[in-house]
Amino acid sequence: MKILGIETSCDETAASVCVDGKILSSALSSQEIHSKFGGVIPELASREHEKTLNLIVDKALKESNLFLKDLDGIAVTQGPGLSGALITGTSFSKGLAAGLNIPILGINHLEAHIFANFLAEPDLEFPFVCLLVSGGHTQLWEIKDFMSYNMLGETRDDAAGEAFDKGARILGLGYPGGPEIEILAKNGNHKSINFPRALMKNNNFEFSFSGLKTALLYYCEKNIKKDIEDIAASYQFAIIDVLVKKLKYAAELTNCKNCVVAGGVAANQFLRQHSKEQITGRKIIYPHPSFCTDNAAMIAYLGEKYLSIGKTSKLDFSILPNMRIV
Repeated sequence: MKILGIETSCDETAASVCVDGKILSSALSSQEIHSKFGGVIPELASREHEKTLNLIVDKALKESNLFLKDLDGIAVTQGPGLSGALITGTSFSKGLAAGLNIPILGINHLEAHIFANFLAEPDLEFPFVCLLVSGGHTQLWEIKDFMSYNMLGETRDDAAGEAFDKGARILGLGYPGGPEIEILAKNGNHKSINFPRALMKNNNFEFSFSGLKTALLYYCEKNIKKDIEDIAASYQFAIIDVLVKKLKYAAELTNCKNCVVAGGVAANQFLRQHSKEQITGRKIIYPHPSFCTDNAAMIAYLGEKYLSIGKTSKLDFSILPNMRIV
């Protein structure tokens, strides 16, 4: 099947073409307008999607050497995400599907992040455990099979990516905060400051990062002259140490031989390094960095899997800003 995927859940406008499980193109436009505000402004995000979506779809089609008439279906992010941004993408996709008289399917953005790992490892076998970690979500999943998922735990408050963004703001860094902290941390000592780790008892797959953020704030107020690189490295390590230890325990408890990491934070190189050092005897899989952050390739790929078994959405389907996997 030839599937066009469209992603507009937040501040990335993206389109991709997937044909028989292969990604032929992946076009993306990042909205840099939000950086000066220190976070995404929903209304601005919607306007930027409206400006660029048609151009991005055209680019994806050209890169795949296909025309609109060649498409067999359209997959578009239904949720979770910003309401206005989701409406922009789904409205565009519905009009396109109606005009071409082809099926459309609303896709769960989080589920697509998980399946982005198949783009890195096409032979990935079920079952596996997945650490899904982004700006809005931090979850541990046991993926038993396609459409058979068991959540092991999730964050009680801030997501890991959110903790990076808020930490960066405390340190006077730019947005998004994760890459900014990671750059500083490369030249720092990650063991110089022992920031707290919450909910680290066995049999606990829940996360909490709000206390860590507060600890960073208090530390910076009391230690003005402390090397910012050491602070960044120690703060990053406190987040990643928790993520890796819980992923390791999840793999042991479920007896899964494969561990996958998904979502924007999966692009963090220290997370990749530390997980491979700490989790031995199991295969650890990460998507390519370009498929960790929001993208349409994962939407197109998962869309083709569902559309190929006959699953479709009605043209009047609603967006689901708080959509969950199960």
